[in-house]
Amino acid sequence: MGKTTFIMIGAAILDVLAKPVNLSAFRVDSIPAETLTTNTGGDAMNEARTLAALGAKVRLVSKLGEDAAGEMILGRCRDLGIDTEFIRRSAEIPTGVNIVLIDEAGERRFITNPHGTLRQFYPEDIPREALEGGKILCFASIFVAPAFTAPVLAELFSQAKQKGLLLCADMTKRKNQETVWDMRECLQWLDYIFPNYEEASLLTGRSDWDEIADAFLECGVGHVVIKAGARGCFIKSRTERLWVPACRGVRCVDTTGAGDTFSACFLYALDQGYSLEDCGRFANAGASFCIQQVGAVGAGNDPEAVRKRAGLQGTEPTCV
Repeated sequence: MGKTTFIMIGAAILDVLAKPVNLSAFRVDSIPAETLTTNTGGDAMNEARTLAALGAKVRLVSKLGEDAAGEMILGRCRDLGIDTEFIRRSAEIPTGVNIVLIDEAGERRFITNPHGTLRQFYPEDIPREALEGGKILCFASIFVAPAFTAPVLAELFSQAKQKGLLLCADMTKRKNQETVWDMRECLQWLDYIFPNYEEASLLTGRSDWDEIADAFLECGVGHVVIKAGARGCFIKSRTERLWVPACRGVRCVDTTGAGDTFSACFLYALDQGYSLEDCGRFANAGASFCIQQVGAVGAGNDPEAVRKRAGLQGTEPTCV
């Protein structure tokens, strides 16, 4: 990747995961779980971890508490070679921790701490210097931190554009009945956006895949990449429309971090110069590695293995 830097902005937390868990957990004193584990989590951390493991040069811009959970996350970043210069620490706010309850099918339910760093990440936690020296910036999840309203994001995104960064964003479900039109002032800056179908449908008020993507395009987004789980992904721009099927024959153990892994792998492939379709194939393959294990484990550290599963061995990149 040479001097290329991915700048990932957003949540870095600790996940405590249990699988399998069903409603019986709330009716008895204790239940056995096949897997109980602790792992790093949070949108930006998951994406940074995936990129770094694939060999990319990554900067993480986030916020942690001055506590044991924060130290664990920083230690993992150091192990992966992630630039942590712009991770703020707070003695007053605890590091965000999620309890992740995973059912037999691999679907998750979260118990979150609203008073931790996950929700108390603020615009002033992102110094202007954090946007320097990169090539691709991803704001890892719109709607996670309440302080990042549409006007605030618009200001951040305009600064990123002034620095010549390719600008991308991931998102989660809207929190206050926002619509895509409410978010237009910040969406207009984005080159790529990575919602899943439910997130995108709620925000646009539409159910048809093309109509959902068109709503984002009408707001100025350059490329809409909708994560579709077992169906793969739907990609649309003003000149292209693609369905890219998911990898087959993959057993889903846990979907935690799969969407973040997808987004990170798409960006990795994009920077490698692959076509939009091949970026989707690489991203689907990367996410398929993630769902085979418990936790947000990313796509592994072997890009060639991801290319092989995606059917991209020997494929010559073509600039998008």
